[in-house]
Amino acid sequence: MTKKLILQGFEWYLPADGNHWNLLAEKSKELKTLGFTGVWMPPSSKAAEGKNDVGYGVYDRYDLGEFDQKGTVPTKYGTKEEYLHAISALKEAGLEVFADIVFNQMLGADETEKVPATKYNSDNRNEEISDELEIEAWTKFTYEGRNKQYSDYVWTWKNFSGIDYDERTNSHAIFNFADKGWDDAVDDENGNFDYLMGCDLDMNNEETHQELEKWGQWFYDQTNVDGFRLDAVKHIEFSYFVDWLSNRNEQAGRELFVVGEYWANEVDKLEDYLKSSGNMIHLFDVPLHFNFFEAAQSNGEYNMTEIFNNTLIQSQPDFAVTFVDNHDTQKGQSLESWVEGWFKLHAYSLILLRKEGIPVVFWGDLYGMPSQEVEPVGEALEALMYARTHLLNGQQVDYFDDASIIGWTSLGEEEQEDAGMAVLMTNTTGGWKKMTIHPRFSGKTFVDILGHNEEKVVLDETGSADFPVNDGQISVYVQEDFAKKFAQRHTN
Repeated sequence: MTKKLILQGFEWYLPADGNHWNLLAEKSKELKTLGFTGVWMPPSSKAAEGKNDVGYGVYDRYDLGEFDQKGTVPTKYGTKEEYLHAISALKEAGLEVFADIVFNQMLGADETEKVPATKYNSDNRNEEISDELEIEAWTKFTYEGRNKQYSDYVWTWKNFSGIDYDERTNSHAIFNFADKGWDDAVDDENGNFDYLMGCDLDMNNEETHQELEKWGQWFYDQTNVDGFRLDAVKHIEFSYFVDWLSNRNEQAGRELFVVGEYWANEVDKLEDYLKSSGNMIHLFDVPLHFNFFEAAQSNGEYNMTEIFNNTLIQSQPDFAVTFVDNHDTQKGQSLESWVEGWFKLHAYSLILLRKEGIPVVFWGDLYGMPSQEVEPVGEALEALMYARTHLLNGQQVDYFDDASIIGWTSLGEEEQEDAGMAVLMTNTTGGWKKMTIHPRFSGKTFVDILGHNEEKVVLDETGSADFPVNDGQISVYVQEDFAKKFAQRHTN
């Protein structure tokens, strides 16, 4: 069975040159060779800031870089034609493609409307702090640049439940429209986290449902994607997504892969959301990311035996999508929690070289982020992906018995001569740990494919050995012949 490995195919600070779709197409075969099975692409619709918008400030879902709107025809990433070509190229290379879908908010309206609204406390969205008043809100989306192609629907304030700006008084506050109130089945941060930004979609409005469904049919017909990344699901009651996702599965004639972004460090909230979804989707393991972040910031004082504690991969491994960093955790972003470089390979080993979960590799870690002067993690990350692709099979045995030095072994397939792997890491002082792979590897020589430790380890008659690790580092021991294959992979 192929082990899923997903690339997050973008980072926040990509150049706004309209060339990213072309770049993904060019890299399609390379990504397949690296061991990826799928690519999560950034939002494809025209957004409020035009070519400078990462895509989450959705303006016109039907404009995939085809119409002159918001000062540009292409999006930040390119034109619709280039987007569809990139999808085709990735799929032809044997990769699945996952589209980033934003249903929580819209921004960049074309006209204002006079709307009855009530002001709410931004720190407690259950508390009204004004009587009903009339505001002037940017809530009317007419899309004159598209001229009714694909859809003639005009979005108005009735499609939304709230906004954060009153044009009439030039004031910023959280306003709820008319007597709509907020949805209850959302995250309880700030009392109620239905509202996040921009024009908040009213999921209790039937026309909103109908228009999102019409768009979903159109979008899948256009793209034939293999699944979706759902943005900001903590702000949306899951009951809305049930029909939409079921209809996409029926349209596709298969079960599409779906992962939701529920940004919370409390695993019980993720578990509750999975239950409410009837396990229709996966969720990103945000608590695991924060464990990585804490370990990287702890100056070696983090208890490594607890690295998986209170995480989704521990409680619901079949539904956990793991990651080290993403576009929101980058430095300078609102959810900044960047895992520092010395711990990057530790974290990636913990998601790439274990059987549980579906790992995601971040574009910025694979290719670097020149605008932030961040270098790629480097060949060591490629080594981890190579080992995952070829060695992550068979029995897995953990040696999580020391607060600073932990490890595990992976047996591999019985018929594979160069199988077997032992992983050892420490966040403080180096040392060694006796671990067993299997007696069938008796007398075999294992080396660190990362090159961090130069010692050659020969397994005894039980398939065991004392595996060493240097201060603050990680070593991944594989058979010598396998390491040679990795070193020669570009010449074969």
